[in-house]
Amino acid sequence: MPSGRLGIGFIGSGFITRFHIRSMVGVRDVDVRGIWSPSSAHAESAAALARDLDVGSARAFPSIEAMVADPEIDAVWLCGPNHARLANIEAVCAAVGNGARLRGLACEKPLARTVAEAKRIKTLVDRVGLRHGYLENQLFAPAVNRGRELLWARGAALTGRPYLARAAEEHSGPHSPWFWRGDLQGGGVLSDMMCHSIEVVRHLLTAPGAPRSSIRPVRLTGHIASLKWTRPAYSDKLRQAMGDEVDYRTRPAEDFASVTVEYETDDGALLLGEATTSWTYVGAGLRLSMELLGPEYSMSLNSLDTGLKLFFSRVVRGEAGEDLVEKQNADIGLMPVVVDEAAEYGYTAENRHMARAFLRGETPAVTFDDGVEVVELLMTAYMSAEQGRTLAVQPEGLDTFVPAVATGTWKKEGTD
Repeated sequence: MPSGRLGIGFIGSGFITRFHIRSMVGVRDVDVRGIWSPSSAHAESAAALARDLDVGSARAFPSIEAMVADPEIDAVWLCGPNHARLANIEAVCAAVGNGARLRGLACEKPLARTVAEAKRIKTLVDRVGLRHGYLENQLFAPAVNRGRELLWARGAALTGRPYLARAAEEHSGPHSPWFWRGDLQGGGVLSDMMCHSIEVVRHLLTAPGAPRSSIRPVRLTGHIASLKWTRPAYSDKLRQAMGDEVDYRTRPAEDFASVTVEYETDDGALLLGEATTSWTYVGAGLRLSMELLGPEYSMSLNSLDTGLKLFFSRVVRGEAGEDLVEKQNADIGLMPVVVDEAAEYGYTAENRHMARAFLRGETPAVTFDDGVEVVELLMTAYMSAEQGRTLAVQPEGLDTFVPAVATGTWKKEGTD
């Protein structure tokens, strides 16, 4: 394998894979060499995008095993759908077990749909000795890390550590039908997006350079609700757009979730993290917001507070798209423009970090171990929401728990 550059292959060819491919323009030591997807046409299209952006001579592969075994593939980025995650990991590990050589495996969020799946995935990669990285892009967002660095260096150093962090991710709903289905995705918006927000909260509350274990989650309160998409008019609209298998009149998933995590520090101090996610936000598009508060300081960030804004009058009517901001909801009026979403949201820095760790034979800053813990917190949040009470972290039955949203037995509040 070459020592100076990392040839990578992607499992999956959809929205998130294409986001990663675009981010590779800013990663100097990576070449995108391969794409595998259940749809060969989609794989060919994603490979063409990589070639068009000049980030590698990518080609479509007929199977995961063939891609992993190819000598040009040094590492794999797993970006397929949640319900295929375990099978995809099994295929990668089988190829490695049969002699294929990989420097690393990076996996998109969440690591799995349940704690049992997450632990199985970790066991598989450990068994074949595969170095792993968990792809949580918001931990690498430049504004998040610059704000964190300054507040800890100035405010916390002089007046004491921060004690409250908030994070929210909101948009009007996912792109693909499987995201809306609890049985395939593993839940609703809590499973889909809380993995981001809950990790950003912890990241902000952890001192730069300190280990993740320096603050420990001890209690968690979760709440889920369906605020919009179970309304009959919107359920029908969703079914028309996503197909008959997405029926929120009979099998809803939550479109809003909130979680409060109580953390304890090494010296016994209490910290609070508040995270919310929703598929019910109607604004310009995807909105990420974060706050960090301490004794004499605070920081705030909103991804839609951009420096560039455009205005289009009613006369300007064209095709709908997402060329201004992800999950764009309007094409006229005053619109913020996120100039480089891949960099702004942390994908570029994340992929640079993962690639360099794999090239150097080092353990990435965020691994499958962290991914397992995130899934444990998400499942605890679902348990808390179903039981209507605060739970201690690592509650009894967590390893076998499956959310009611995933089994199709959850009913929105106010229904029988």
